[in-house]
Amino acid sequence: MMRVKKNDTVVVLTGKDKDKKGTVLDVSPKEGKVLVSGIAIAVHHQKARKQGQASQIKKQESYIQLCNVMPVCSSCNKPCRVNVKLTDGDKVRICGRCKEKF
Repeated sequence: MMRVKKNDTVVVLTGKDKDKKGTVLDVSPKEGKVLVSGIAIAVHHQKARKQGQASQIKKQESYIQLCNVMPVCSSCNKPCRVNVKLTDGDKVRICGRCKEKF
């Protein structure tokens, strides 16, 4: 079971964006990376290739390590560790602090 899924709210633990919150846009479990909105903005300079086309500076999110983010519980609004509980044969993620399902 993944501890972070798409559309979860996470907080960044390390790096230049430390203590910032964002929602998860994409998770890459094989690489152990996650894409978070508004976090790890990379700047790409794009040169004009054709006549009449304008050159531009693109800013977009880049992937960060999964171990550098922690999910935020929806009930207590605090960063928490994820525990897994079996209910009726299904695995459910629960908050390590308040023991509520998220």
